[in-house]
Amino acid sequence: MAKLDLGRSRMVVTGGAGFIGSHFVKMALARFPDIRVTVLDKLTYAGNLANLVEVDQDPRYAFVKGDIADAKIVDELSKTHDVVANFAAESFVDKSIDDPGQFVLTDMYGTYVLLEAARKHGIKRFLQVSTDEVYGEVLEGEADEKAPLMPRNPYSASKAGADRLAYSYFATYDSPVVVTRASNNYGSHQYPEKLIPLFVTNALEGEPLPVYGSGKNTRDWMHVEDHCEALLGILGADDVEGETYNVGAANEYDVLAITGRILKILGKSPDLIRYVKDRPGHDRRYAVATAKIRAKTGWQPRRSFEQGLEQTVKWYADNPGWWKPIKSGDFKREYLARYGSLK
Repeated sequence: MAKLDLGRSRMVVTGGAGFIGSHFVKMALARFPDIRVTVLDKLTYAGNLANLVEVDQDPRYAFVKGDIADAKIVDELSKTHDVVANFAAESFVDKSIDDPGQFVLTDMYGTYVLLEAARKHGIKRFLQVSTDEVYGEVLEGEADEKAPLMPRNPYSASKAGADRLAYSYFATYDSPVVVTRASNNYGSHQYPEKLIPLFVTNALEGEPLPVYGSGKNTRDWMHVEDHCEALLGILGADDVEGETYNVGAANEYDVLAITGRILKILGKSPDLIRYVKDRPGHDRRYAVATAKIRAKTGWQPRRSFEQGLEQTVKWYADNPGWWKPIKSGDFKREYLARYGSLK
């Protein structure tokens, strides 16, 4: 397929009120004056319209509350749009261990509904946003796009299933699908069940920081805006249909290293660290090779981890009005059920 004129596209962004999706929406609207973006989001616990307050009066932006597994809503949107970027997913590994069925329903069946509507209505490009977790543990070296998929928890398994289902629509129906697999994202507006926002906000409140197991589990950390720039580059590139691209920043740090940096930035004591029982199937390391996307688009991460983490910590410190309401109610009950009282 010829290069897509992304700047004039009419795009559906599923899960666009979530962490990565909302950053993507804001970046797309800022970069392309003639783009039209419709967010489809179910507004489950991690979806938050406050993440999109900067664009809610933009005439190029529209919001539809709905589930990607709802074929009627998806079909109607697909009639009037030409690009789909699928960020919608259940994504917290701990929750997938407790309730795998919801992950299969959203991550796999929901993706099927989107793909069917895209095929029916001739969507010009379909971006399936996946994760490096589909490769499973990578104890040495880096996984490239041809590495076997060995997911080890229900979340990563559901994403692997959706990833391969998307590819099957290219292979079977010639649907213009492209898949990306990203490493751990961090940045502002991330729901505080995830490591960095949880530890930053706990430390700000003088609460203990729960470290699973030894704290030596290692991830590659990428700023969310670097990730979104990569996605826009792939969406606008030519001849990407049927391809998969890893997206990572080569910032490998284990949990204890991240924790120490957060405490140092905030001037807090290491005495806040609490070691808790490790979760089942906790992968020790992820790492992906990114030569393919760099060669295709020239993309490379622009933010150093040191700079990005300091900016992120500052954002949470400056915006308690965003995260304090989230950390009450259901969040607090689930937190106590998961970690217990750590005082």
